Amino acid sequence: MSKTEQNSEEISEISFEEKIQSAKKLLEKLIDPQITLSHSVEIYKNGMNELKEAQALLDNAKLEFEELNK
Repeated sequence: MSKTEQNSEEISEISFEEKIQSAKKLLEKLIDPQITLSHSVEIYKNGMNELKEAQALLDNAKLEFEELNK
């Protein structure tokens, strides 16, 4: 693996981890019984976006791994 590929992988891994942590923090906010409906919808949308981006990073990493193993 070249140094560029390794750095790219590390950046993707960090970004993936950050997206998951962000989604977890948003989930904790949704548990708050004092949250308003409109605020909970906004938090839900943000959380789903974070998870979607994390899934895309995971899918890209999987494709890279599959290409390397061919």
